[in-house]
Amino acid sequence: MAKPAKSERRDRERREREAEPELIEKLVGINRVAKVVKGGKRFGFAAIVVVGDGKGRVGHGAGKAREVPEAIRKATEHAKRGMIRVPLREGRTLHHDVTGHFGAGRVVLRAADPGTGIIAGGPVRAIFEALGVNDVVAKSVGTSNPHNMIRAAFDALNHCSSPRSVASRRGKKVSDVIGRKDAAAEARE
Repeated sequence: MAKPAKSERRDRERREREAEPELIEKLVGINRVAKVVKGGKRFGFAAIVVVGDGKGRVGHGAGKAREVPEAIRKATEHAKRGMIRVPLREGRTLHHDVTGHFGAGRVVLRAADPGTGIIAGGPVRAIFEALGVNDVVAKSVGTSNPHNMIRAAFDALNHCSSPRSVASRRGKKVSDVIGRKDAAAEARE
């Protein structure tokens, strides 16, 4: 078989890059804010949005504008620019338990067994739905402010690591890092 011409290959690669994956957008909250001026009050809107691809990438953003749709659009653009990749176990849960902090907020994220579902409240639930996680338990401690909860959850997600990345960082094999259960049982006997 002949290789495709360079221009055909280049066109195909360009089309694949342009075909942005379908993103899941979750509106976490909208606040109406007022600015008092000489003639009365001017109202504006602040929106918080979480964006993810459902396959391990997620981002969050905030936007302010005089109209709700414009605020949501700005927040979505901000979220798309700051997306992070989170390593998932079997594509359904986290590899390990992790805690994140931001301001007065603390969020504890725990890996869960299959069939558990997403046990999380408000903004943290939106993050996991956009991320594509099916089984996780999360607890928010300290604050119910959605901005701080989201940032604390992202702090926790930034500290998640996969066994493969830990093994490469330590210069070991993945099986050495994970530690097989039968090897541990043999050592006890």
